[in-house]
Amino acid sequence: MLNHIDLSRTDLNLLVLFEAVMEERHVGRSAQRLNLSPSAVSHGLRRLRALLCDPLFIRTPRGVVPTDRALELAGPVAEVLERARQIIISSEAFDPQRSSRRFTIGAPDGASSVLLHPLLQKLASNAPGVSLGVRQLLPRPGETSMASAWGDALIDLERRAIDIAIIPHDNIPARFQHELLYEEDFVVAMRAGHPLKSGTTLASYCEMKHLVVSHSADPFGFVDAVLAQQGLTREVALTVPNFMLALAVLADSELVGALPRHFVQMFETKFGIEHVDAPIDLGRFKMNLVVPKAALMDTGIAWLVNTIRTMRSADLP
Repeated sequence: MLNHIDLSRTDLNLLVLFEAVMEERHVGRSAQRLNLSPSAVSHGLRRLRALLCDPLFIRTPRGVVPTDRALELAGPVAEVLERARQIIISSEAFDPQRSSRRFTIGAPDGASSVLLHPLLQKLASNAPGVSLGVRQLLPRPGETSMASAWGDALIDLERRAIDIAIIPHDNIPARFQHELLYEEDFVVAMRAGHPLKSGTTLASYCEMKHLVVSHSADPFGFVDAVLAQQGLTREVALTVPNFMLALAVLADSELVGALPRHFVQMFETKFGIEHVDAPIDLGRFKMNLVVPKAALMDTGIAWLVNTIRTMRSADLP
């Protein structure tokens, strides 16, 4: 641990450099972000390595990879810098009634669609000047591990590209705070009056033509994996890139689709959609709100987290 004399002789801008390299994982991009030359960043890294007695970042053909020690330091460094930023930015607490701040929320469209309406209602009455940006989060294609599939969302949080993430993953590193918003499962959605509504069996379900939501247009989804375990298949007639488009197509076709229950319940009347429980167990998953612990020192982000937290039980379908 640094003592007072060491700290007084240490350039604390090195912590800013550490943060940039940790988030960018690339010396050149870090240099651009900090308005420095790549050689200046490399020189700063050499000083950091000497100061902390660790290589910190290992060069690769695509950039740099943090060591275990660097990963351990990422959270504490972020907290120190966030405290410093908050001291400098303002000594006045966030006032939602007077603020004109813009927050960015990242979520899959099935989750953002569920949360957005009740959240906008709360903002209209409690924070009329606050605005939102919603960024669609997508799992990494082909990833079977949830941690890997949603790893980009955590990177976006640490880079401050988004303020809050809502993702179906709860094995979250300790430097983040996460809490359950709601549990989700999938139902079979179809147009009102669809023949499948009158009697859904596993056989009749498999005989239908199916719509699959797939950003990459891959027709093989998690439902197909579940069916394959029973030696079953289905015909995928169409893929679409998001859940909202899925509703519009289902409302005017004979296709059926497995969609999130909360999402369908919120919009089925508007789109003329009905749903039934799936004839096979498609599993359940948890929709979690995730935010860096360091970011909660920002009173505005802490307020937004609390606002979403208070509406999870009262305002969700």
